[in-house]
Amino acid sequence: MEERINNLLRQYFGRDLHDSTKEEIFEVLMQITKEEMENRPRITGKKKLYYISAEFLMGKLLSNNLINLGMYDGINAILKKYKLEISDIEELELEPSLGNGGLGRLAACFLDSIATLGLYGDGVGLNYHYGLFRQEFVNHKQHEVINPWIRKQSWLERRPVSFEVPFKRFKLRSCMYDIDVPGYMNGRCNRLHLFDLDSVDDHMVKENSIDFDKDDIPRNLTLFLYPDDSDRAGQVLRIYQQYFMVCNAAQLILAEADERGVDLHHLDEYVAVQINDTHPSMVIPELIRQLQMRGIEMDEAIQIVTKTCAYTNHTILAEALEKWPMDYLEETVPHLIPIIEELDRRIKKTVKDKTTYIIDDKNLVHMASMDIHYGHSVNGVAALHTDILKNTELHNFYTLYPEKFNNKTNGITFRRWFIAANPEMASYFDELIGPGYRKDAMELEKLMQYKNDEDVLKKIGKIRHHNKRHAARYMYETQNLDLDLDSIFDVQVKRLHEYKRQQMNCLYAIWKYLDIKSGNRPKRPITMIFGAKAAPAYVIAKDIIHLILCLQDLTMNDPEVSPYLKVVMIDNYNVTKATHIIPAADVSEQISLASKEASGTSNMKFMLNGAVTIGTEDGANVEIHQLVGDENIYIFGADSDTVVDLYAKKAYHPEEYYDNDPMIHKLVDFIIGPEMIRIGDPVSLKRLHHELTTKDWFMTLLDLKDYIQTKERMFDDFNDRTAWYKKELVNIAKAGYFSSDRTIAQYNKDIWKLS
Repeated sequence: MEERINNLLRQYFGRDLHDSTKEEIFEVLMQITKEEMENRPRITGKKKLYYISAEFLMGKLLSNNLINLGMYDGINAILKKYKLEISDIEELELEPSLGNGGLGRLAACFLDSIATLGLYGDGVGLNYHYGLFRQEFVNHKQHEVINPWIRKQSWLERRPVSFEVPFKRFKLRSCMYDIDVPGYMNGRCNRLHLFDLDSVDDHMVKENSIDFDKDDIPRNLTLFLYPDDSDRAGQVLRIYQQYFMVCNAAQLILAEADERGVDLHHLDEYVAVQINDTHPSMVIPELIRQLQMRGIEMDEAIQIVTKTCAYTNHTILAEALEKWPMDYLEETVPHLIPIIEELDRRIKKTVKDKTTYIIDDKNLVHMASMDIHYGHSVNGVAALHTDILKNTELHNFYTLYPEKFNNKTNGITFRRWFIAANPEMASYFDELIGPGYRKDAMELEKLMQYKNDEDVLKKIGKIRHHNKRHAARYMYETQNLDLDLDSIFDVQVKRLHEYKRQQMNCLYAIWKYLDIKSGNRPKRPITMIFGAKAAPAYVIAKDIIHLILCLQDLTMNDPEVSPYLKVVMIDNYNVTKATHIIPAADVSEQISLASKEASGTSNMKFMLNGAVTIGTEDGANVEIHQLVGDENIYIFGADSDTVVDLYAKKAYHPEEYYDNDPMIHKLVDFIIGPEMIRIGDPVSLKRLHHELTTKDWFMTLLDLKDYIQTKERMFDDFNDRTAWYKKELVNIAKAGYFSSDRTIAQYNKDIWKLS
């Protein structure tokens, strides 16, 4: 391999590993990795899965691919001879900007596990040129700019596949790019198919912004993931994107079925389609349309598609259950309307409950309703989430189709989130319990035999301290921020949304700041680390980011406070930054309002790497709690039944907490106090203050005092280092259940039934 690397370096750059640049070495390693994947056999079988998703947040691919190919250790050993490591080279890789948060990261983990389990299945999505956006901080506020990631040398491989996509005013011809997805140590690959347009013009975006002409569809269609939909043009563009994705997906499915000699009357025996959230929902009427074009009658086409398609629900938030006005569809894809109307007519003919109709009284098309009626499976993504769907949010559908509903608790790929992200700990576990956990994550349970072994506990603590040093160095090199290695790393990194309650964490920071100012110094310093992007049109979320950045300024520059408390905000949080910070975290903040987080996956990543969770009984926190026990997690706040009841009775009124509790009043008013106004934008801070005191839709003030008390107890417990190391070990040992390999095996057994 060393000779192969050197030969390519000489061929392309006229030098070898002794004097090549990191950029040159990266290009050669990418080429070798791509060649290895291209030469590996494709996974095959009778039945093929098409996993359709608007997002695939892949992260950097060099390390992950080399690990799965079984080449990582050998190449790293070669590089070490030249005083380099793969991690040094990979820093030059641009992260594919194809996703945003948990939905996209989950899809990427699933592709990894599908290939690792040897299942015949590919991902299908769009090739966004600029992704969501690159986040910059200007005047303590989020500023969005383009995030270009596609270079001449990239993981993308153009294929000779192209389809015509009809819209009302024009037709577009697609092109298709692939990213190979190797299974872990099984010598075979699947693919992620990404559709694009040659007509898209990267130069139409205004400089230093993400603004562009939303009406010029042939030139803008795949520029951005989730373009701003605060106006009609943005919403219509979303429909164009979604239909472009599913029309290509449907044509790819049928073209590959033809190549395999599939009898389309029995398509469901050869094809499984997983609809990941509601963005790909139009694949249902589109597949029906294309089957009709091939001579299959409507009744049979509907039956075939229903037996082929399955739907994953990822949320109970109303804005994520997409509803498109019929006139928007008329403007973009009028050829689907007769099919959607027929699907709706059939439901209305047999079902009395109007809340289950696809087209409602306001002429809105409910995508989730279409998925549930005309798919054969509906799954939630954590036990609590699925129960809420059955019992409240989708109870009307559950009474119609109880047999369709099932739970598939989310998971993460341990290859990226432990083996690649925490290599020193992974090597230690190889020695301690053997490498079997790399393929069967449940073997981490073997660690429990060491939970009272002080030498093992201290070694784990030592490795985790090394991880903190690594994270601190990374933060200094990338943002010029100094982190105290002896402080508690208290981390909340995830998409910015009010239901995830970063604002409650901020109120704790204010409480701690005031407590320190009054003379109460903590036994151990605390570093509160945030990382989050807010959707460009989500004003309150951006106000919360502004608050975090103001608190960073305040704590960093107050000499009385900074030795004991620092608030830090990671800029442009992404997969790469997660792999640096998660292995270093002491505390995992999972503090969403109970009933609102479908599952969460960052909770699993932190747990796997040894962080201890403070959280509500929400999403997969419930299952983490069950696995680790009361003594190894810190639970607070109202439970989901209480929260659901408060919403139903409209019984939560934030002004009652604000007016009647002096402590809460003081903390909330600090947001608009002189210390903050001196640093921040009064308009933004006052708007957030008003939101918390008059609306507070996600009940921040309801749980605030319990949160502060629980967090203080947790920080006190941290000082008993041996007891804390034991909590860390138990969390890691019990994390095996949250492997995406387990999740995918369950999807396959219950839904896809691939060979």
